[in-house]
Amino acid sequence: MTLQGKHALITGGGTGIGLAIAQALVAEGVHVTITGRRQEVLEEVAGPGMTPMAMDVRDEADVVAKIAGAVDRNGPIQICIPNAGIAEGKAVHKTTMEFWRNMMATNLDGAFLTIRESLTSMRQTDWGRVITIASLAGLRGLKGAACYSASKHGMIGLTRSLSEDYIGSPFTFNAICPGYVSTPIVERNITSIAQRAGISEEAALKIMVSSNRHERLIAPEEVAAAVLWLCRPGSESINGQTIEIAGGQV
Repeated sequence: MTLQGKHALITGGGTGIGLAIAQALVAEGVHVTITGRRQEVLEEVAGPGMTPMAMDVRDEADVVAKIAGAVDRNGPIQICIPNAGIAEGKAVHKTTMEFWRNMMATNLDGAFLTIRESLTSMRQTDWGRVITIASLAGLRGLKGAACYSASKHGMIGLTRSLSEDYIGSPFTFNAICPGYVSTPIVERNITSIAQRAGISEEAALKIMVSSNRHERLIAPEEVAAAVLWLCRPGSESINGQTIEIAGGQV
């Protein structure tokens, strides 16, 4: 089995982990639809083998229409990567309903809608992979980020349940759970942590780095390599799993 000619859809595909996954899949001959909220950002990074498509994962009507359009252009989606997300910490007593709903709408509702609509075409084929980009926060909880952790716990629960629904079929569902990855989101969080804690950005970075067991930020390409592994032959029995990328035992 080869990945050549298959169609993948990656939300949040314009930067960081999503873009690294898109580039890795294109190198395997996959045509990748990358989505994000800003068309201009997507067009700037989209190379050969990529279709940039603005889509707001929080908007059900937009997700339904855009994924149907992607299928019309590039064929059934056989690799679905719900990756779009917000990563921001906030103490519970400072968490407004607006903050909570936006986090859930993006991280959890967005994953649900993306998977639901992708399955419409995937189910008409004889092979498929759904790989959600969750987080270590979805396994153990993250201090000072209850809302974010809850959204990622939900994503993992969704992934595991779908793996049970489709067990024995040619479709697998797995979640990748990275620690701190070197992405624009982490760069923004360095500033946010420094401001909230009244410390230097260097000290804030050290907090993040020390949270990874090998005490360095994870490269997006390391996450992309795990995605490729789950798509290649030999991964058929890996289903309903959480793949931790954290530089050591959590």
